[in-house]
Amino acid sequence: MFSAERTTTHRDGDDLLTAGLGIAGLRGLAPPPFANGAAATAAELRRRAIWSNWRGIADLAPGGGYGEVYGSTATVPGREFSAFATVPGARHPHRVLVQVPDGFDRKRRCVLVAPSSGSRGVYGAIAVAGAWGLPKGCAVAYTDKGTGTDYFDLDTRNGATADGTPATAGQGAMLAFAPETPANPSGVAFKHAHSQDNPEADWGRHVRQAAEFALQSLSRAFPEDAPFTFANTRMIAVGISNGGGAVLRAAEMDSGAPSEDWLDAVVAGEPSVFVEGAGSRALYDYTTEAALLMPCALLAMENLPQPPLQAQARGVWAQRCAAMKAAGLIDGDDTDAQARDAHSRLRAQGWTEEALRAGALSVGFDLWRAVAVTYASAYGRYGVGEHPCGFSYSMQNADTTARSATPEERMSWWSDASGIPPGAGVGIIDEVAKVDPNAARLRCLRDLWGGASADADRVRKGIAETRAGLPRADLPVTVIHGVDDGLIPMAFTSAPYVAHARAAGRDVRFWQVRNAQHFDAFLGLPDYGARYLPMLPYVYAALDRTLATLEGNGQLPTDAIIETVPRAGKPLTAEHLAIPEH
Repeated sequence: MFSAERTTTHRDGDDLLTAGLGIAGLRGLAPPPFANGAAATAAELRRRAIWSNWRGIADLAPGGGYGEVYGSTATVPGREFSAFATVPGARHPHRVLVQVPDGFDRKRRCVLVAPSSGSRGVYGAIAVAGAWGLPKGCAVAYTDKGTGTDYFDLDTRNGATADGTPATAGQGAMLAFAPETPANPSGVAFKHAHSQDNPEADWGRHVRQAAEFALQSLSRAFPEDAPFTFANTRMIAVGISNGGGAVLRAAEMDSGAPSEDWLDAVVAGEPSVFVEGAGSRALYDYTTEAALLMPCALLAMENLPQPPLQAQARGVWAQRCAAMKAAGLIDGDDTDAQARDAHSRLRAQGWTEEALRAGALSVGFDLWRAVAVTYASAYGRYGVGEHPCGFSYSMQNADTTARSATPEERMSWWSDASGIPPGAGVGIIDEVAKVDPNAARLRCLRDLWGGASADADRVRKGIAETRAGLPRADLPVTVIHGVDDGLIPMAFTSAPYVAHARAAGRDVRFWQVRNAQHFDAFLGLPDYGARYLPMLPYVYAALDRTLATLEGNGQLPTDAIIETVPRAGKPLTAEHLAIPEH
């Protein structure tokens, strides 16, 4: 199951939680530098990956409350155990990594299992699970769940090794991802889009394997206290966004042994989860819908958060309205009427005003298209050069045309990328239509959901493989979601999941947080910080209560619609968060 195993020690200025950077270093606007930009060391890559993943998940801005009102960046010395793990039948491995603090409580035997959010690399849940668990003496097991930042340079056949440093395929080093390629390939491939494994279908298994690697690692770390087993070690699965969806998939999995249930509790924040009925919608469905209609629909709304700046975006959004009218997707004789119609159509599909307003950020940063392009490839199990809508990935010139990567650029992919381009210099290439005023490429993506073609059938089959089942009957599950979430709307994900699980008699608790959207990291933008509250404090509070309950010292969260108070430009306080007492 495990290969390329490594053990490293992190003490004396290089700890587990911040790689020695502390809160001040994590807040630094520039990433930790490489001494040699074309030949970074494994330690430099790790430090920079930790910096990047903290900043991609948490609101570290002064006044945002991190490290003061909630959260920790304490210095935690310890060891890391890492490996590649392979799900049966998969073509490619996923990364697993276990952080074991020197202060691990061997009597308490607490482990958090934490899949990365989004498509991030193996440190993609460090601000979620590491920040809560490591200072408390718990070990933390991470997995990139078959996504991650193991980018592969098709021009040089260069990919990432076990420690993140690059190597060329076929020259002896084991790579985390080396895809099958057509003749004379060019550009960049990455695991989520090009593994042909549809990793989302196996996210629960990825989480389970990370937990198994944690037990193995703890037995090696403390042989005098071995064996560590599911029977004698407490396991709590926690994740946000895609990681939240992954832990809910893990909640379905029985241990296989009647006397040994492997999970003790689950905490899922803003989970991307798809169930049968109850108003649930697949990620690919509402993402492709939003990619087409939301830019137009936003013109019918007032008081949008900034950025994007509506005055600057209006021309582009109006062009989208005209394109959608020409395609027969909306009605209206002028831009205002078309915008109202697009808005009405989204509302009829279940979008709330709160989700649409916060969704402006995803429009401004082109996230809908980025997600749709990658997931179409993943769900259809398409390889390099096979995207059904003609998309590919590469470094880009100023005019967005493709170019080769430099050694310095390749060096930073593993540490800096988020797992889905655009990012870390890698962009989306569409050689079929570099200029697409009629949104033909977006309509192609949408047709993979609702069209009648072999490609659409192939994508829908992959989506069906990701549908979540019920959690184990006796497993406590807490779900937390922001009412204003504009990327993973609560109405399509958490709310249907909770209703589905409760209808079957499962123990699922639900916190609905008002004035909270999807991205804590964007709360450093003044308008977002004034309007919205962070989600991580509620995840940490749920973990506090979950662990206390498992240890016989508390009770699980009770259902709550949490009436928060926006900061309105003031420093965050506990009163703004209004975290329930029970």
